[in-house]
Formats: sequence, C-alpha cells, structure tokens
Amino acid sequence: MIENIIREVKAEIQRLNQVVRLLEGTKATKQATAPRRKMSAAGRRRIAAAQKARWAKVRAAAKK
Repeated sequence: MIENIIREVKAEIQRLNQVVRLLEGTKATKQATAPRRKMSAAGRRRIAAAQKARWAKVRAAAKK
C-alpha cells in the first residue's frame, strides 16, 4: 500500500519535472526571439565617424 503511494508520488514528480523543463525551454526561445533594437543610419554614421577619429588619433600618436 505505502509502496504504491510512493511509486505514484515519484511518477508525479517526474511528470512535473518534465513540465518544468518544457516550460523553461519555451521561456528561453521567447527571449531569443525578442525584437532587436534598431539604430538609424544617421546614428551608425555618427558612431563610425567617431571611431575613425579615435583610430586616426591612435595612428597619429604612434607615428610620433
């Protein structure tokens, strides 16, 4: 009698663990498919210009 109860409880625990794993997998895929932030073309140009200026400064310092 007690062994049957223990067996049923263990089976239920296994089912619940499987549900938790499935739900965690679903949560991970939702995070991976979240919309990405978009940067305007003007913003990218400003960043590129700033980076080019930094590299020019580094190269100028290296020549001295």
